[in-house]
Amino acid sequence: MKFIGIIPARFASSRFPGKPLVDIKGKTMIQRVYEQCKRSLEFVYVATDNQRIYDEVVGFGGKVVLTNSKHESGTDRLAEAIQIIQNELNIDFDVVINIQGDEPFIRPEQIAEIKTCFKDNTTEIATLVKIIENSEDIFDENKPKVILDKYMNAICFSRCPIPYLRNNAKSDWIKKHEYYRHIGMYAYKTETLLKLTKLKQSLLEKAESLEQLRWIENGYKIKVAKTNFDSLGVDTPEDLEKILKTM
Repeated sequence: MKFIGIIPARFASSRFPGKPLVDIKGKTMIQRVYEQCKRSLEFVYVATDNQRIYDEVVGFGGKVVLTNSKHESGTDRLAEAIQIIQNELNIDFDVVINIQGDEPFIRPEQIAEIKTCFKDNTTEIATLVKIIENSEDIFDENKPKVILDKYMNAICFSRCPIPYLRNNAKSDWIKKHEYYRHIGMYAYKTETLLKLTKLKQSLLEKAESLEQLRWIENGYKIKVAKTNFDSLGVDTPEDLEKILKTM
């Protein structure tokens, strides 16, 4: 199968404007993400609607495409980008991996793990999960939880703790059940990605503010791979300060 990694990158951000261009020990965030992805993928592109980000990627020797600024989601930007790239390269990619542009230390191993989901040729969408190791994360609404079926497909995602362990003290939940948190990397069969952008927002998606629930409500299965590596996303300047202290 032919894989491509695409990194959607926006300049505008309510909590951290311009974060793709922020300096992290001599390299911009977007350059660090790009270089980590290249360790695991032959084809990597940045998709952006911002000229400054475009120029930065060209400047460090990366591949980049300019996309429409009106997209409602990163998935929509991804779909436009893959069509532009396939036309430019005259290559049909089987799978598109959506890599978050605010994870400067994404592990190449995680990309390799999500690729394994497509050894099953029925897989249309894939993502990653990690075992939750502390009780606080179970109840953290910013760390969506996932429940799985026995075939490693996601049954549901929620910001609430799922499952709810009735008749058990909440402090004991982590000892009584194996909880998983979602690691926000996705991979899609290319034809599936283009179909997903035509779906309307669903009720569960609106309730939880989790786009993947739209796909599940419309009958798509999401194959899951487990990872031992956490995600270190940068949503705020404070997140960046924490990461810098570890370097």
